[in-house]
Amino acid sequence: MNNKLDPQLLIFAKSMRHTATDAEHLMWQILRAKRFMNLKFRRQHVIEPYIVDFYCHEIGLVIELDGSQHGTDDAIEYDAERTKFLEALGLTVVRYWNHDVLGRIDVVLEDLWLICSKLKDSFADSF
Repeated sequence: MNNKLDPQLLIFAKSMRHTATDAEHLMWQILRAKRFMNLKFRRQHVIEPYIVDFYCHEIGLVIELDGSQHGTDDAIEYDAERTKFLEALGLTVVRYWNHDVLGRIDVVLEDLWLICSKLKDSFADSF
């Protein structure tokens, strides 16, 4: 595998970190510095050819936060292709709506806790 990432993609990912949505900002406050289940998350992480919102290498988890623009037919199709690509790499992809992150963070975190617990268990079983 070629470890050289597209420099333009890295620059774009970095710029996205500075223009985070309110939902991304809130989620990052929860996930950063191993605050959530002692898991290390990265934000706006490049998994070529994509940039994922949040990524935990330890359990192979991608978290995507979707705004209303993800409800269009084109976006739904694009997101489905993207998810299929990431899952083919052996990753688990979960998506949450921005309005749920901002308005029902308890429900989102409960769901995320269950998913991370299952993934942690399955990774522990594989060793």
